[in-house]
Amino acid sequence: MNIWDTEITALPGVGEKKAAAFRKLGIRTFGDMAGYFPRRYDDRSVLVPISDLREGDTCCVRAMVADEPRLNRVRRGMELVKFRIVDDTGAAEVTYFNQPYVKNQFHVGESYTFYGKIGAVGRRKTLTNPVAEKEGQSRVTGRIVPVYRTTAGLSQKVLVSAAEYCLDRCAGQFPDLLPEEVIREHDLCRAEFAYRNIHFPEDFLSLETARRRLVFEELFTLACALKILHGDQTPRSGIRLDCPDPAAFYATLPFTPTNAQKRAVDAALGDMTSGHAMSRLVQGDVGSGKTLVAAACAWAAAKNGRLTVMMAPTEILAEQHFRTLTGILEPLGIRVGLLTGSMTAKEKRTVKAQLAMGEVDVLVGTHAVLTDDVALPGLALVIVDEQHRFGVEQRSALAAKGEKPHVLVMSATPIPRTLALIIYGDLDVSIIDELPPGRQKVDTLLVNEHYRARLNGFIRKQVEEGRQVFVVCPKVEEDEDAPDLGLHSAEEHAAYLQNEFPDLRVGCVHGRMKPKQKDAVMSAMVAGEIDILVSTTVIEVGVDVPNANLMIIENAERFGLSQLHQLRGRIGRGPYKSWCVLVSDAENEVSRERLKIMTKLSDGFAISEEDLRLRGPGDFFGNRQHGLPETHIADLGADMQVLQDAQTAANALMEADPDLSAHPALRRQVDRMIAAAGGTFN
Repeated sequence: MNIWDTEITALPGVGEKKAAAFRKLGIRTFGDMAGYFPRRYDDRSVLVPISDLREGDTCCVRAMVADEPRLNRVRRGMELVKFRIVDDTGAAEVTYFNQPYVKNQFHVGESYTFYGKIGAVGRRKTLTNPVAEKEGQSRVTGRIVPVYRTTAGLSQKVLVSAAEYCLDRCAGQFPDLLPEEVIREHDLCRAEFAYRNIHFPEDFLSLETARRRLVFEELFTLACALKILHGDQTPRSGIRLDCPDPAAFYATLPFTPTNAQKRAVDAALGDMTSGHAMSRLVQGDVGSGKTLVAAACAWAAAKNGRLTVMMAPTEILAEQHFRTLTGILEPLGIRVGLLTGSMTAKEKRTVKAQLAMGEVDVLVGTHAVLTDDVALPGLALVIVDEQHRFGVEQRSALAAKGEKPHVLVMSATPIPRTLALIIYGDLDVSIIDELPPGRQKVDTLLVNEHYRARLNGFIRKQVEEGRQVFVVCPKVEEDEDAPDLGLHSAEEHAAYLQNEFPDLRVGCVHGRMKPKQKDAVMSAMVAGEIDILVSTTVIEVGVDVPNANLMIIENAERFGLSQLHQLRGRIGRGPYKSWCVLVSDAENEVSRERLKIMTKLSDGFAISEEDLRLRGPGDFFGNRQHGLPETHIADLGADMQVLQDAQTAANALMEADPDLSAHPALRRQVDRMIAAAGGTFN
C-alpha cells in the first residue's frame, strides 16, 4: 500500500482519541495530512536587533539571558517568571505568565531566539510569553513557520509535528497527477517540492512556487471533473429546428434590441438549428432584457409548430413573465398560457386541456408544470428563470417531459465568466452586458444611523410624490437570545416604520411566510396598495414594481456586493429618478471600503469581480453557491488567471484522453472530487 494511504493512527502518539480529533479536520491518512495546508505563515526568519523593536510588532530577536530568571507569585493563581535579555544594541524584559517551569529552561550567559509581540513599559521594551529556543536550533524560530487551523485536542505543535512526520514518510511517493507536458508548458514545480514547501517553505519564493503548482493542480482536476461530469465532449443530439430570420421578430417590437441581446439571440438560435440540444445560460444584469431573448427563442420554436415551457421560481414572477411574453408574442399570433399552484382546479384543467389539444404555444408556470398530470406534447424548448432557485433535478425533470428539448437558463446574478464556467459547467454562456435605453441610473448613498431622521423625511417625500419604497433587513425577527446585536429585523422594523408613519401603508414580507402569503403581499406592492414594503432578501429576484424609486438596505455590511446589487436592481425600473441608500454603522475599514464600491459602480459584472476579489466565491446568492466545490488551496477570487490556464490545459488533455484512462492517478483524484461534491457541481 502507498504510504500516502496510511491511517493517521500510525503517527507516533496518536491513539483513537487523537485520531478522532484529526478526523474532525478531515485528516484520516498521511496523504490527508500532507494535503492539510497551513492557513497562514509566521515569518520567523528575520532577526531584529533590540534597538529596532517597535511596540506592537511581532518579530524575532536573538539575545543573551543577562540575569537569573525570577519566579514571583503575585497572587493566588498568578505566577510570573521574569528575566532580562541583551544584545549588542540594547536590553528588553521577558515575562512568562503561569509557566513556572520555564525558570529552569533559561540560563544566564546563554543565547536564545525569542519570537513574540513587542510591548513597552515606559521606555523599557518587553516580550510576554514569547516562543523561544536555544541559539543554533531552528524548529520554531529562524524559519517561516506554518500556522494551521486547529480543533480541540490538536495544538499547533501537534499539527506541525504530524506534517513533518508525514512528509518525511511520504518521501518519493508524492502523487504527480499532472502530465509531464503540462508541467513543462506551465513551468510548474514537482509535487514533492510543492508539498514540502507549502508546509515548510525554504523562503517566500519557494512558497509561491509551491502554491502555484498546487493551485494549478486543484483547478486542473476540477476542470477535468467538470468535463467528465457533464460529458460535454460530444454534444447531445437534439431537435433540429428551422431558423426563422430574427429580423422579422425584431420588426414587431416597439423598441430596438441592444447588440448584446441580438448576440444572445443569434447564439441561441444557432444552437436550436444545429441538431444538438441547446444548453445555454443567458446571464445579464438586472433589467438587461433577458426576457426578450427568451421571447425570441419561444417565437422561433412556435414558428416550427413546437411548444415552449418557461419555469419561474415564484408565482408572482411567473405572472410577470406571462404578462411580458403575452405582450410581445400575442400580436404575432402566438398563444401564451399560465399554470401556477394557486389557480383553481377548473383553471388548471382548462390549461391542461389546451396543452393536450395543441392550443398553447408558450406555457409559463411555476413548479406546477412538473407534476405528472401535466403533459407537454411537442415540447421543444425549456426556459428556466433564475437557475439557482431550482435544483438541477427540477430542470432535468422538466426537460424529461420532451424529446431532448433545448434548454435556456436565465440568471440576473452577474458573476465573472470563469466562475460561471464552474458553476454552470454544462452550459454555454451568453452575457448581456448592455442595458436597454430608458433604464434609470440608480444613485447609491452610504449613511449611518445619524441620518435616520433625514432618511425618514426622504421616505415621506417620495411617498407624498406618489412613489413606493423598499426597505430590506438582514433578518426576519428579533432574536430573544441575542437581542442586542444591532441588526434590524424585518418584523421589528416594519412595526417601527408603521409607528413613524401611521398614515402610510406599511407591509412586511419574509422567507418564513407561506408562498401564498408572500405572493399576496408582493401582489399588493405591485398593485400600489403598499407605500413601504419591509422585507428580507426574498425580494432580491424578479419582482417588477416600476413605481418604486427608493431602496433602503439596513445593516448593509451584512450583504455581499452582488446581493446588494441584486437588491438595488428592484428599483429604477420606471421613469422616476431612483435612489438606493445603504445604512451601516460598521466601523471596520474593509466593510466600509466594500460598501463604498457600491456607491461608485453600477455595472453588475464589475461589482461581481470586486465581490469575488474581496470575499472569495462563497456566496453570490445569499448562501453557499450552488455547484461550487470546496477548494483547499485555490482562491477563485485571486487565482482566475491560473483557473483559465488550468482549464485550457485540461481541455487539451481530455480531447486526447476523454476518460483519463491513460492517467489513472488523475482519474482517481477526479472521481474523489466528484464523490465529495455529491456527484454534481450544479
